[in-house]
Amino acid sequence: MHRVSAMFRGVAVAGVLLGLAGCQTAPTAVAPPTPTFGEAFTPIDAATQNTAMARGVNVLGYDPLWKDAFKARFTTDHFRIIRQAGFSNIRLVMQSFDFIDASGKLDPKWLATLDVMVKAALDQGLTVTLDEHDYELCGKDIDTCRTKLKAFWTQVAPHFKDAPNRVLFEILNEPHGEMTVPLWNAQLKEELAIIRASNPTRNIVIGPGAWNGLEQLPYLELPKDDQHIIVVVHYYHPMEFTHQGAAWVPAYTNKLGVSWGSAADYALLNKEFDVIKAWSVANNRPIYLNEFGAYDKAAMADRATWDGAIARAAEARGFSWAYWQLDPDFVLYDFAKSGWVKPILDALIPPQTKN
Repeated sequence: MHRVSAMFRGVAVAGVLLGLAGCQTAPTAVAPPTPTFGEAFTPIDAATQNTAMARGVNVLGYDPLWKDAFKARFTTDHFRIIRQAGFSNIRLVMQSFDFIDASGKLDPKWLATLDVMVKAALDQGLTVTLDEHDYELCGKDIDTCRTKLKAFWTQVAPHFKDAPNRVLFEILNEPHGEMTVPLWNAQLKEELAIIRASNPTRNIVIGPGAWNGLEQLPYLELPKDDQHIIVVVHYYHPMEFTHQGAAWVPAYTNKLGVSWGSAADYALLNKEFDVIKAWSVANNRPIYLNEFGAYDKAAMADRATWDGAIARAAEARGFSWAYWQLDPDFVLYDFAKSGWVKPILDALIPPQTKN
């Protein structure tokens, strides 16, 4: 297994680091101190940061790393691979609620693992969005969600308060279900207040309710005096194409062979992205399209066509983006073969445009 490099200066996370390196030493139970990155935080306005973020990919959400480092697919060296492929941002998908105990304390080993990953990504020049991704529980158990979400940001925000401005916080992925639009508008303000106590000028990533859908942008309520906010939208239209064959969406599980790429398909895409752009201009909020992708059951050529069309439509309107996801489905990187799924990579980042 890849040995972790560029250790934190003075940070005692030996147990986690040795675990990631393949050592048999038991991980320490000592809470990691506030990490140091060799780069001070300096405020940056949301629009400038959003432009710099440009092209990205979602990583680590379903990797065994979080529970057992010896089973990890993803290593710190993959951040170098991602950067060399032409990406400039990652959305680091965190499902932290399982690691928060009954007293509300976040497991220090989990937090130390997060420190290692953030540091390794920053060392490659990537911008990192820390995305709290326990949307499924939040959609069906609002009380537990609110308790754990508050506990998470109460600990994580001050932990990263001195991190470079290339670390952004995303309060919660895809609020829906019991987290109704009115409840989400209230909840985001509560979480934002917790974060702002230690990070008054860090850029925060926030999307509208009802799955971060573009249709909900008019109902998103953000503090007008807080301009350090980048607004998230997710895009999977049309679902019968992007989710064909998906077992978790019964309406499309047995719907296969759907193609995409007609003139009408492009017209709808451009119409909907123009709606997002108009809202962005009217509300003076930059847009981060941090989820889009077509499931593996679609034909590869159609997947590539759709993915490329979405990326170009976002770029044409000044949106940054992050593809969903590196693996294990909507797959962009094949860990078994240690290589990119080239048709998808080349659609997202045409070879002639790579840095």
